[in-house]
Amino acid sequence: MENSVPVMEKRDFLKWFLEEYQLKRRECAWLLNFLMSDDILIERVHFVEQAEHCPKALMISANNVEHVPFAFHKNQHVTMDAEKSFHDIRLNRNEDIFIQLNFKNKQKIPQYLAVLEENPYLPINEEEENVQSLLAEMILDESLRHHKMKMLEGCIDEALMSGDKLSFRNLAEQYSALKALE
Repeated sequence: MENSVPVMEKRDFLKWFLEEYQLKRRECAWLLNFLMSDDILIERVHFVEQAEHCPKALMISANNVEHVPFAFHKNQHVTMDAEKSFHDIRLNRNEDIFIQLNFKNKQKIPQYLAVLEENPYLPINEEEENVQSLLAEMILDESLRHHKMKMLEGCIDEALMSGDKLSFRNLAEQYSALKALE
């Protein structure tokens, strides 16, 4: 996965986060400090929402929210044991780590929003995709209809200037039919 947030920004954010928030489990602070201290690992860290959909995810909660204190997800397996997650991360340094931090009002915190990345593993909502596809098709149809009307206007002008009554009538009928679709 291409890294869009610079390493220094991630480090600065984690330092700020650990200073500002008390975590439900102290092992989580140790784990975040471990990630910050390792250049290779911090480069592989991605802050996302809905991390449970990612192949390797940490979910860490501050005291001020009603979420599970800690969870480590890896390929459909979930553990609440921070030590197991630490060993997995240490032994698999080449794998991306997706972190979901749970804390109050996080969507309003500029420091968090600066490091938040889009989750590439979110499932596709088929109904939403169908609506978007239908909307795109409607926009395309409208654009084509508008373009054809502009072309017909030019042809109608030419027919008028040349005095071609038959062409004028045909073109005017086509134009009227397109205009009726508005």
